[in-house]
Amino acid sequence: MGAYVLDATDRVWIANDHGGYLLKRCFVSYFSQNGIEYRDLGCSSEEIARYPYYAAAVASAVSGGAAKRGILICSTGIGMSILANKYPGVRASVCSSPYEAKMTRLHNDSNILCVGGRTVGDMKALDTLEAWLTTEYIGERHEISLSLIREAERTNMTGEVWDPGFSDMR
Repeated sequence: MGAYVLDATDRVWIANDHGGYLLKRCFVSYFSQNGIEYRDLGCSSEEIARYPYYAAAVASAVSGGAAKRGILICSTGIGMSILANKYPGVRASVCSSPYEAKMTRLHNDSNILCVGGRTVGDMKALDTLEAWLTTEYIGERHEISLSLIREAERTNMTGEVWDPGFSDMR
């Protein structure tokens, strides 16, 4: 595995609904094999479970600072990402390839990976997970965009709507 380093108090938080249960089992096995600490907040079967509850558990932990990074798995990853991105400071990204995972870490400092348990095969999902875990945010020019996202988030969370203006759209 690459260079994903956790301090003694950090761990990856993971949750899933019924559509992500089998893939979560693969991810948990990967964590165990690679000595990665994790906290599993997901459901434990393929019996119907509502993804918003599980997405909220991980997103609130990341938003509140209890977790640095999280992983959410539902059938497509989309529903989980929609709810997770409602939380301040969360940058949840649906990824179905290692390239997408690498780029969202490099450029967006993604802190929650969302994966489709029924859209991506296990091996590709594991490669995607590893790319996401081992890629660090590069900052630099990308920090400008993240600052704008934070500004929009602060405004939108007050009930106002962020208006970036369109005079300087570079």
